[in-house]
Amino acid sequence: MNERSDDVNLAGNGRRRRVLGGLAVIVGLLALAALAWWLLFARGTATTDNAYVSGNVVQITAAVGGTVTAVRADDTQFVRAGQILVELDDADARIALQTAEANLAEVVRNVRGLYAGADQSAAVVEQRRADVDRARQDAARADAELARIKADFTRKEALWRKNFISAEALQMVQTEVRSAEAAASASRAAIAQATAAVDAAREQKTGALGRVDHTTLEAHPQVMAAAARVREAALALSRARVVAPVDGYVARRKVQLGERIAAGNPLMAVIPADQLWVDANFKETDLEDVRIGQPVTLSADFWGDGTQYHGRVLGLAAGTGASFAVLPAQNASGNWIKIVQRVPVRISLDPAELQARPLRVGLSMRARVDTRDSSGALLSPAADPAGGIATDVFAAQGREADALIERIIAGNRGATMPEKMPRALVDRKDGKA
Repeated sequence: MNERSDDVNLAGNGRRRRVLGGLAVIVGLLALAALAWWLLFARGTATTDNAYVSGNVVQITAAVGGTVTAVRADDTQFVRAGQILVELDDADARIALQTAEANLAEVVRNVRGLYAGADQSAAVVEQRRADVDRARQDAARADAELARIKADFTRKEALWRKNFISAEALQMVQTEVRSAEAAASASRAAIAQATAAVDAAREQKTGALGRVDHTTLEAHPQVMAAAARVREAALALSRARVVAPVDGYVARRKVQLGERIAAGNPLMAVIPADQLWVDANFKETDLEDVRIGQPVTLSADFWGDGTQYHGRVLGLAAGTGASFAVLPAQNASGNWIKIVQRVPVRISLDPAELQARPLRVGLSMRARVDTRDSSGALLSPAADPAGGIATDVFAAQGREADALIERIIAGNRGATMPEKMPRALVDRKDGKA
């Protein structure tokens, strides 16, 4: 019996050794597999499944108030930049624009009159100067006639003293002398009067030039003020049609037909589908080797693990997610427990892959950063002036307003109005304005 029990114990021990040996082999293989996985994949990478698709959410707001008369776009629809999204009642804006246009046309014609008055005042100065020249010539003739008559009087007075002529003849010559003296005095008074007229004309010319000197019709202050009112009214009319600033998909439409909205009210949002990126929230303990420009492999829950996206690290946020929270943590309260913080890392997406398999803002992503090459920068080295997002849709509205102003001025400037006025109208002789 003892021999038989010993044989049973030996057989049981052998089986245990074989089971334990098999388990040891399995554990060893698992350890080797884990080591190989770490060497090939885990080492030199930073991974997280706390990542989400982000993008530019372009808010569409009303620039002017009014009643909604049409809604031209709805949620999920694709719109082009410049496409009308919402139309407002523009009756008041049209009336304001027509009033501003009429005012600009009237101001242009009035300013034309100012330029014409400046030219006329210059002509009047020249005419008054000619009057002075004529008065001086008349005075010179009167003085010459007075001198001749006085000489004749002296000669006839000598003859009268010798009794060669009568007293009556001498009296007649004396009367002519008095008449010539009066004429000479009148001519000198005419010179003074003509000179005063020149001074008055110069003052009038100075006042007329002060309204138009050193400017053109388009740059005249009155025309510029009237043009500014036209531009304001034209922009208000164009803004009654709310347009899409960029290409994208409509989301969060709030506006309704017939609604009375005020300037600044949010109407909807437009999301450009080709301007997406991923915000991956890595643990602070995993970011030691993460640098800008490192390659990133991503997958989306929307498309499954079989679909991969490729991108690069664009930058690391300037603070942790908790520091930018609405209610930041107060770690000085005394009840403090250390929690590993997460830092948002922005990752670009390949445009071709994004076009082949579109994503949506807010979708969950998994990101794995290849950190083997850590020679890149940790922070962005310099500002990128060409970065960001921009639109020229609203600038086009301003160009339309400027073109309208040019048409109004051109239609009321007149055929004889010069494009540019001289620096100043100056008298040719004495150089006085």
